[in-house]
Amino acid sequence: MNNNDDTFSFNGRIRSVRHAIDGIIEIIKGQHNAWVHCAATVCVVIAAMLVQVTTTEWCILILAIALVWVAEALNTAFELLCDVASPEFHPLVKKSKDVAAGAVLLSAIGAVIIGLIVFLPYVVNYV
Repeated sequence: MNNNDDTFSFNGRIRSVRHAIDGIIEIIKGQHNAWVHCAATVCVVIAAMLVQVTTTEWCILILAIALVWVAEALNTAFELLCDVASPEFHPLVKKSKDVAAGAVLLSAIGAVIIGLIVFLPYVVNYV
């Protein structure tokens, strides 16, 4: 899988995209929390379309969604690497996995706060 060809090739870029898509599929298939993120993403997109958020609000919501997905992807990659590096339990590996999971939680909390800031005015104006 190590193709260290220094020349740019269109086929190489296509291969890279395929590997990235494989990674996304791995996250969705292998991580239960990814289903929660997926459901939240769908709910936010539907709610944003229903209340017709502004372009700026769309950008902020998309950034928040992307942040959570990126954190989940990095956490998944980190966990997989830890499992290879240390198949048996090790307290430092546990701590590092906990820290990576904490990063996902922090990003999710931030996304919820952003969602509240964006959607609360629409809810208040509706009621």
